[in-house]
Amino acid sequence: MNESDKELDWLVRPTTIRLLWWIFSAILALTVVAQFFIKVKGHFAVETWLGFGAVFGFLCCVLMVVIAKGMGYLLKRDQDYYEMDNKDD
Repeated sequence: MNESDKELDWLVRPTTIRLLWWIFSAILALTVVAQFFIKVKGHFAVETWLGFGAVFGFLCCVLMVVIAKGMGYLLKRDQDYYEMDNKDD
C-alpha cells in the first residue's frame, strides 16, 4: 500500500473500488448463471428470459439517473438565488 492510499478512507481507495467492481460483477454473473439451474416463475413470458432481471435492473437504474438529471436542470436555482431575495428588504 502506498502513502496516498493510507491517507484515503478504505472505501474511496482505487484498489478497493476495483475490488468492489470485480465482486459485484461476479455476483451479477452468478445470478445470471443461476437461471440455468433454477426455473424462473414470472407473471409475463419476458420475465423468464435469461438475464432479464439484470437487464431490467440496469435499465431502471439508467432511467432513474436520466430522470434525476432532468429534474436537476428543471429545479436548480442560481447560486445567489437566496441572496437576491434578501437584497430587496
